[in-house]
Amino acid sequence: MEITPNFQPGQIVSLEHDDSKLYAEVIQVVISRQLCWVRPLLLLVKSSEPPIINDLREASDLLWPINLFRPALDTEVIDILSQVFAKEPKPELDSPAKQLLHQFIHKVWQAYKKGCTGY
Repeated sequence: MEITPNFQPGQIVSLEHDDSKLYAEVIQVVISRQLCWVRPLLLLVKSSEPPIINDLREASDLLWPINLFRPALDTEVIDILSQVFAKEPKPELDSPAKQLLHQFIHKVWQAYKKGCTGY
């Protein structure tokens, strides 16, 4: 029996893969299809010191399998979200951030399709 996370609209969730973590806001949960509609907020890349924070507030929404997300803890997101929210969102998502999001999503999807452990 698989337990479906009980996400609520407005909740911050994360999707982690390798050294990157996507934080997104839940827009809606589609229980019948086991999907979560999320709005990306930021992509944290931990491969450098300090970690690189990419603002994704102007990125396209995602509809992803709900079981890939986990609730983000307040203690892990307050500091990084305050850094992003202190700045005005760019009217158009810059190309490097858009490219990073696309690459991240592609890697996660490939790992998910292969049945990678942890998914």
